[in-house]
Amino acid sequence: MKALAEVIDGHAQSSPHAPAFLGREELTWAQYAARSDRLAAALVQRGLVRGDRVGVLLPDGPGVHIAFVGAEKAGLTVVGIGPRAGPDELRHLLRLTEARALISRAVHRDLDLVAFVAELGGQGLPLRHHLVVQAELEEGDSLFTDTAGTVDMADTPAGGPLSTDDVFLLNSTSGTTGMPKCVIHDQRRWNCFHELAVEAGELRHSDVFLSAIPAPFGFGIWTSHFTPTLLGAPTVLLPQFSADALIDQIDRHRVTVLAAVSTQFIMMLNSPALARHAVSSLRVLFTGGEAVPAERAAEFEDRTGARVLQFYGSNETGALSRTTTRDSRQARLGTAGRVIDGMRVRLFDENGGDVTALGRGQPGCRGPLTSRGYWGDDDANAKLHTSDGWMLTGDIATLDSDGYLRVVGRTDDFIIRGGKNVSGPAVEESVSSHAAVALAAAVAMPDPVFGERVCVYVELRPGHQLTLDELVAHLQSRGVSPESFPERLVVVDTLPRSSGGKVAKQALREDIADRIAKEKKQ
Repeated sequence: MKALAEVIDGHAQSSPHAPAFLGREELTWAQYAARSDRLAAALVQRGLVRGDRVGVLLPDGPGVHIAFVGAEKAGLTVVGIGPRAGPDELRHLLRLTEARALISRAVHRDLDLVAFVAELGGQGLPLRHHLVVQAELEEGDSLFTDTAGTVDMADTPAGGPLSTDDVFLLNSTSGTTGMPKCVIHDQRRWNCFHELAVEAGELRHSDVFLSAIPAPFGFGIWTSHFTPTLLGAPTVLLPQFSADALIDQIDRHRVTVLAAVSTQFIMMLNSPALARHAVSSLRVLFTGGEAVPAERAAEFEDRTGARVLQFYGSNETGALSRTTTRDSRQARLGTAGRVIDGMRVRLFDENGGDVTALGRGQPGCRGPLTSRGYWGDDDANAKLHTSDGWMLTGDIATLDSDGYLRVVGRTDDFIIRGGKNVSGPAVEESVSSHAAVALAAAVAMPDPVFGERVCVYVELRPGHQLTLDELVAHLQSRGVSPESFPERLVVVDTLPRSSGGKVAKQALREDIADRIAKEKKQ
């Protein structure tokens, strides 16, 4: 099993002028290999030694992949930082991982990173080098600058590369609450994942990939960094997600394999650009990361001709189940697919015992796709695993007699109304069936009588309006259970997003709590 850097160098020899990346910035395999070599040499020259951590905070584009591979060639572990990270999150991740270097642009979201890194160094962090990238790590005499000034990296020998069993990445979780944790990755798990993906989607060298998920996150890692590279196929990258830009790039580059979380493909469906561009080249949409809304997924298949597939799991566990091109439409859109045999999936009840037949519980697994847990966080690792070592997801699911898994909701995404659990994703799917609703997010709002009630935040389609009474009447007409009716509707221009592109529900929980508190004072 070859490490990724070795695969890239092989493509540079066999197909030097073939594209590795497409989009606003294009890069051949030969350029990918050469630029990662130069970066590896620069990192070694600075005295970084095997196993040191180097933070990477770059917008999605070839540069972030060059940085990952350059660190791999130098024997270093990347700390992958999401493109929406703020100063508190950045400080936390660099401190937690004891990173000795940071690769970034000079400015990140209006934050002067040169001054910020100097400040962190003064606070006792071991951060000694700040490599300020020029564009996409372009070729030339000066690859980049650091706080010591411009450095010419030509002819500097690189360090020894990592193997597939070494820790190559610590990526920050894209969760919606608190400071992120860092998940520990080796390449062996992603090579195993790749083999399952190829079989599920009938993927091949001739495919053109587009990954709408930032590279540091698990979904983005396999869809833009690993699988296309291992196949020798090009990947289209967007520096920043936009439904219109994504649709344009699918048309322009005849994309065949798309990777996007549910929120993103719903935004595509809501965009008028979808009717203006040809997207018939699409064969497959890989989605997931949250419960997939079946009706919108069916609409995507009908409008594009692509088959919607998913791997169910998490950044930590890897995949527990998957759908494939051979599954029926009902199975593809109505389930999270059959469990993967090698992952030994079980459902646990709230006491840690096995769930009885056809019951619901928290999925756990043991297998080759799992991560190594969290970096430097014993408490989080204890919660991630059962006492006898099974790794848990944060979801509640059911498993039928044919081995198909269905996600009911997250352990923290239930609204507990009067002691009864109401699934947030189920409410969202029902609400999203209204013609006026572009995107919906259901959260719990505090209530003195019931403990919690159902609140729904929505983005509306252009030119539409919606009241709570109208929404409830629509749900009644569809036969939705009254316990899932929203009891408050909040219309917003844009729902907040977490780094991974999902709706940031914790921000909505805090918002509704603030609204209620202010109303009580009036």
